[in-house]
Amino acid sequence: MREFQNQLKQVFRRLARAPMFTAVTLITLAAGVGANTVVFSVLEGVLLRPLPYAHEENLVGVWQTAPGLNIRDLNIAPSTYFIFREQNQSFLDLGAYQYDSVSITGVAEPEQIPALRMTDGTLPLLGVIPALGRTFSRQDDSAAAPPTALLSYAYWRRKFSADPTIIGRTIIVDGKSHQIIGILPKNFHFLDSEDRSVIIPMQWDRNTVHLGNYSYEALARLKPGVTLQQANADLARMQPIALNSFPAPEGFSLKIFQEAKIGPNVRPLKQDVVGDVGNTLWVLMGSIGMVLLIACANIANLLLVRFEGRRQELAVRGALGATRGRIAAELLLESVVLGLLGSAIGLGLAYAALRVLVAMAPEGLPRINEITINGPVLLFTLFVSLLSSVLFGCIPVLKFAGVRLNTGIREGGRALSQSKEQHRARAVLVVVQVALALVLLICSGLMIRTFRALTKVDPGFSRAAELQAFRISILSTQVPEREQVVRMQEAILNKIQAIPGVSSVAWGSGIPMDGNTSNDPVFIAGRTYADGELPPLRRFKRAAPGFLETLGTPLIAGRLYTWADMYQRLPVTIVTENFARENWPNPADALGKRIRVATTDDWREIVGVVGNVFDNGVSQPPPTTIFWPVMMDRFEGDKEFVARDIAFAIRTSRAGSESLMKDIREAVWSVNPNLPLSDVNTADFYYKKSIARTSFTLIMLGVAGSMALLLGVVGIYGVIAYSVSQRTREMGIRMALGAQTRALTRMFVQHGLRLTAIGVVFGVVAAIAVMRLMSTLLFKVSPVDPVTYVTVCIGLLVPAWLASYLPSRRVATVDPVEALRGE
Repeated sequence: MREFQNQLKQVFRRLARAPMFTAVTLITLAAGVGANTVVFSVLEGVLLRPLPYAHEENLVGVWQTAPGLNIRDLNIAPSTYFIFREQNQSFLDLGAYQYDSVSITGVAEPEQIPALRMTDGTLPLLGVIPALGRTFSRQDDSAAAPPTALLSYAYWRRKFSADPTIIGRTIIVDGKSHQIIGILPKNFHFLDSEDRSVIIPMQWDRNTVHLGNYSYEALARLKPGVTLQQANADLARMQPIALNSFPAPEGFSLKIFQEAKIGPNVRPLKQDVVGDVGNTLWVLMGSIGMVLLIACANIANLLLVRFEGRRQELAVRGALGATRGRIAAELLLESVVLGLLGSAIGLGLAYAALRVLVAMAPEGLPRINEITINGPVLLFTLFVSLLSSVLFGCIPVLKFAGVRLNTGIREGGRALSQSKEQHRARAVLVVVQVALALVLLICSGLMIRTFRALTKVDPGFSRAAELQAFRISILSTQVPEREQVVRMQEAILNKIQAIPGVSSVAWGSGIPMDGNTSNDPVFIAGRTYADGELPPLRRFKRAAPGFLETLGTPLIAGRLYTWADMYQRLPVTIVTENFARENWPNPADALGKRIRVATTDDWREIVGVVGNVFDNGVSQPPPTTIFWPVMMDRFEGDKEFVARDIAFAIRTSRAGSESLMKDIREAVWSVNPNLPLSDVNTADFYYKKSIARTSFTLIMLGVAGSMALLLGVVGIYGVIAYSVSQRTREMGIRMALGAQTRALTRMFVQHGLRLTAIGVVFGVVAAIAVMRLMSTLLFKVSPVDPVTYVTVCIGLLVPAWLASYLPSRRVATVDPVEALRGE
C-alpha cells in the first residue's frame, strides 16, 4: 500500500510539473465523459429505468388491431372493456382511462383544467394509495352513483390551500356537482402524462352500451405466470363474444365491425409510456460515444508525445532493473488518474448541463421528470472513466513499457529525427479521429437537410406566429338548444372581432396539429360496397364560416361555408385536395359528389376543395380530411349534431401577448362568465412542437459533430506540430542543401492532408452504414445524399489544411546552422 501511495504521489507530482498538458487532457476528457453522462442520464431515465410501480413487469397496455381498417393500434371501447374485465382468464384486473379537459366553476374564476376519466380498477392496479381519503370503488363507477372526484396534490394545494377538510365537499365539474373523496399522493404522475388536476369515474351504463366508440386506453396486470402470448390469445377468444354481446349503433351493421377484423395487441405498459423515442436516444448515445472515442484518441496522442519525452528516463529505469510490468503499471496508473480526475470534472459539468438539456428537451419526451444523476448513472460514469483510461493509456503503455529502452540510452539527449515507426501510432489515431468526426458531421449534415426540408413544407396554414388559438366548451347543462350554442359562439366571435388588432376570427373543432382529431370511414355515393365493406378512414374536422380563411388554408375549387349553410343546416361539406385526387382525376371533379358516414345520415354534397393540411405534423403525410359543418342534421347516426367543444382561431399581430388574452377573456366572459379558456397557444407553438424532436436531435448531433471536428483538427495540428519539432535536424540539413521553405511547408501540409484523406475514406464508408440505420429520422433526404457527403468532406478538409499549415510554418524559423550544431 505504501509503495502504491508513493507511486500515486509521483504521478501527481509529474502532472503538476506539466500544467498545460494536464489541463488540456482533463478538459478534453471532461467534455467527452460529461457529454456521455448527460445523454446516458436521459437514456437511463427514459428507457432503462423501470416504471415507478410495484412489479411493473406484470403491467401491460391493452390495445387492439383492426387490419380491416388498416389500424395498427386500436383503443378499446366500453363494450370490449366490460367483456374483457368480466370474462378474461389472464388479468388480475383491468382498468380503462381517457385523458380529458373539464371546466371547474363556482370557485373563483372559471377554469379549464386537465383531467382523467377512469374506471374504478385503474388506480389500484398501479398501487396508488391516496394522501387523503380514498380512491374509487366499484359503486362510485356505476351509472346510478352520485358523481365523485379525486384531486391531484398540486391542484389541492393551489386551489384549496391544502385544506384537509376538503374531503366530502363538492366542486362543480362540467356543470355537475362532484363530491371530493380523496387527494392523490404528492409525486404521483399517471403514466407519463402531465399533472392531471382532477380524476373522475367513467360511470358507464352497461345497459346502454353499443359497439363502437373505440376511444379509451386500458391497462391491466397479468396473473402470475401468464405471458403476453397467452394474454393476446385470451383477448382473441373474447373478441367474438364482445361483438355478439352488444348492438351495433344506429346506421351501422354488425358486419361492418366483423370486417374490421379486430384482434388483440397486448404489450408491456412501459412501451406505451416510452413510445418511439428509443431510436432517437440510442442514436444520440452512439454519437456522443464517438466523441468520447475521439477524445481518447486525442489524449492518447498527447500521452505519446509526453512519454516520448520520457524515453531516456524510462530507459535508465529499465537498465537499473525495473521490469516491463512495473513500468507499464506506473504508466497505466497515470492514465487512470487522469481518467478519474477528468471524469469527476465531467460529472460536475454533466450535472449542470442536464438541467439545461431537460429544459430544452422536446415536447413529448417521455418520463422527463425522472431524468437525474443517480446510482446507475454514477456507475456508468465510473465505467466510462476506467474504460477511457484503458483506451487512451494502453497505446503509449504498449509502446514505451520496455520497448527499445537501450536505444533510448544510446540516443541520449540528441534531437534525432524519429523513424516512420515512431510516427505510425499517432498517424493511426489521427485517421481514427477524422473518420469518426466525419461520421458525426455527416449525421449532422443530413439532419440539417431534414430540418430544412421540414421548414419548407407548406403546412396548410399561413403565418403561424400571427394565429392565436384557445378552446372553450359550451356544456349542454348551460345551453341545451344546439342553435343557441352556435348563436353564443357567433356572439363571442363578434366580440373578439371588435378587439383592436384582430383582422379575422372564426372557430372549428381544432387548429392544425393541436391533437384534437377523430377518424371514421366515409362512403361515396354511386360506389358499390360489398356487405360489411368499410372504406378507408378519413380525418374529421369541423369548421364554421371563415375558419379556413382565417387559418390561411387555400381554396382549390368550389366555395367555402356560409352562415346560411350553418343555420339552414344544408347538407354540404368540404374536403381536402388529397381526398379529391384519391377518388377523382382532378380536385374540381369532386364538386357535386356526395358522401356520408352512416346509412341513416344525409348524403352531403361536396361544395369545396381546400389544400392539404399537415394535421399530424410536417414530418407526416397530410391526412385525407373532411371539414364538416359545426351544426348538422342526421350525422354519424345522431339526429342532431353541434360542435360544443371548439377552438377559436384569431388572426392578429398581437398573437402570443398577454394583453390580447386579457381582451379575449373579457370578450368571452361578457357573453358567458362561466366559460373557461384552455389550450391558449399560437399556431406557431403547435408547428414548432411538431418538429421539436427533429430540432432536438439536430442540436445534439450538431454539438457532437462540432466537438468531434474540433478534437479532430486539434489532433491533426498536434501531429504536424510535433512532427515539425522532432524533424528540426532533418529540416536544417535539407535547407543547408538548398531546399526551399515553401517546399518543406508543402511536405508537412501534404502529410496532414494525406492522413485526413485516409480518414475521410474510412469515414464515408462508416457513415453510409450508420445512416442507413438512421434513415427513419430523415425526411425527404437520402441516407447517401451526395450534396451532404461532398459538402462535409470539403468542410473537413479545409480546417484540416489549416491545422496542417499553421504548425508547418515553423519550418521557416529553423536556422540550419543551429540545427546542425547539435552534431
